[in-house]
Amino acid sequence: MRIPRSRSDFEHLVPGGRDGRRMLWVSFTDKAGSGLWYGTSALYYTFVAGLAPHEIGLLLGVSGAVGVAGTPLAGRVADRVPLTRLLPAVHALRAAAAVGILFTGTLWLLLPIAALGSLGDRSASVLTKLYAARVAGPDRVRYQALQRTVVNIGFGIGGLAAAVALAVGTGTAYRTMLVGDAFSFAGAALLVLRCAEPPSPVRVVATAATAGGEPPLSKAPATGPWRDRGYLAYTATEALLFLDDTALNVGLPLWIATATAAPHSLVALLFVLNNVLVVLFQVRLSRLGDEPRRAAASLPLLGLAFLVAGGAMAVSAVDSAGIAVVALVVAATAFTAAEIVHAAISWELSLALAPGRSQGAYLGVHGLAQSAQRSAGPVLLTSAVMAAGPLGWLGLGGALAAVSVGQRTLVRRRLDRLDARERPGAAAPQAPAVPSGAVTVSGVDYGE
Repeated sequence: MRIPRSRSDFEHLVPGGRDGRRMLWVSFTDKAGSGLWYGTSALYYTFVAGLAPHEIGLLLGVSGAVGVAGTPLAGRVADRVPLTRLLPAVHALRAAAAVGILFTGTLWLLLPIAALGSLGDRSASVLTKLYAARVAGPDRVRYQALQRTVVNIGFGIGGLAAAVALAVGTGTAYRTMLVGDAFSFAGAALLVLRCAEPPSPVRVVATAATAGGEPPLSKAPATGPWRDRGYLAYTATEALLFLDDTALNVGLPLWIATATAAPHSLVALLFVLNNVLVVLFQVRLSRLGDEPRRAAASLPLLGLAFLVAGGAMAVSAVDSAGIAVVALVVAATAFTAAEIVHAAISWELSLALAPGRSQGAYLGVHGLAQSAQRSAGPVLLTSAVMAAGPLGWLGLGGALAAVSVGQRTLVRRRLDRLDARERPGAAAPQAPAVPSGAVTVSGVDYGE
């Protein structure tokens, strides 16, 4: 990644102009606050709210399940409501939930408050991604890589502050982290309000059609992601390929603690390694997904990373601390490589395979893949993969490599059909006339 040496150099590096840069600050502010809370939430519920472990499990499980609905709901609404109004409202909901948690110590009151906060978290994620896609235009992959870099920096800073709170260990320290989380969401909302609304395919084409004397596109039936079998199949494979997240954050720490001779302190060092690698290489490797066919061609690299990670995790179970440490470093590096490559590929394909006028709804459905993985992934890893020992990790690596290859086939077939529709002689979809110079968006059904 080329390091900017001046303000003008930085402005040239970031797509989307002033609003693109402001949204990077939104992401940084948001995730710095999230880093404060994620690092202390379990202990806050234990020592401040006074919940028992099984109550904390119920609270996190219910709120996580409610949060799953945030991505499709927010994506669908975003096709109808300006993002610069919807996203601040979602951040305000998150801030209100944080304040509600601060003044509540009863499980049955915490349940709806935490659920609303989780709904806001998942909604904010898909809305921020959609804004980035619209404001950066053809440079959306590079913008997303920059955004992921900023997100990791924000999480890292928030995590360091959370570590201080954990070292202090007082109720006041934990409450301060929660207050900081609430202020970060309020700050993010204010920053979004200063951003201009990016062009939306729905509004651009509808306006152009109205100017040409045709009925607005927004009144025509839009493509529905829930009826699009091809996109649903793609999303299902995505839920599996997002398992690198659970493998790093759940599988790796538990495996180190229960099945290897490596010191437990290695867990923190591997998390630092993950953040550093993402910051260093996410932008560099964004070129792997800078157009749909290149993204599809890069999927075998993702499969290779999963194979290496699974094999290294299996080797780490040997009865040697030195070998275990080396193998775990290799595994963490490979899982991080999978994270980086998949981020670039998934970002491009989730948008390229969706019709423009239903982009928000499709992106919301795609967001379910990550939500589903976060809900089911820990259960899969602990009850199946880790229970099977080293062979379980080998099986996981091989299975995810096979899913990567299968997804490449699925994506190529879908892109071939789209290309065929654009070739001369192909049946053209009925669409309103658009005046010269207006941006056009295909209204065809991309279903399989």
